Amino acid sequence: MSIIRTHNRLPNYDYSESNYYFITTCTENKTEWFGEIINDELKLNKYGEICLEHLQKLPYHFDCLEMDIFVIMPNHIHAIFIINNLMREGHRPSPTYDNDPKKDNYSLADIMRGFKTFSANQINKTIKFENKFKWQRSFYDHIIRNDKELDKIRQYIQSNPAKWLEDKENPNVN
Repeated sequence: MSIIRTHNRLPNYDYSESNYYFITTCTENKTEWFGEIINDELKLNKYGEICLEHLQKLPYHFDCLEMDIFVIMPNHIHAIFIINNLMREGHRPSPTYDNDPKKDNYSLADIMRGFKTFSANQINKTIKFENKFKWQRSFYDHIIRNDKELDKIRQYIQSNPAKWLEDKENPNVN
């Protein structure tokens, strides 16, 4: 029996296009790896600290990326990434064989792949037991289209810890 995997990306959209993107990614099986919610705030454990460190480092690895706002939850993260692949003064893409500047642009998938790989590798270096850390396959994204949407998503991210007991990503919620 084969499993049909659905794609959640917008067809024919270039995810390296400069824009604001809302992303959510969960740990495999929604296992709570990053800490616990206490008084409506996440108390990060050592794995949550590693996740935080790698989120904060992303703009250093991907110079097209700015971090708007994010929250780390016990088993997932929400973030708004701002991708700006337009050439900025003083920045030029490195040359490629066929001189196509588009090839130097990072997409949302490139950034998420880097984040997941770097953070999972670092977490797994600290684990002394067989059950290694894994992210779920893929991630949820939403292209933010206007300021009203941006404000609504920012509010959702900021209030997420206070709503943990009702959160659909909380494995203890029926």
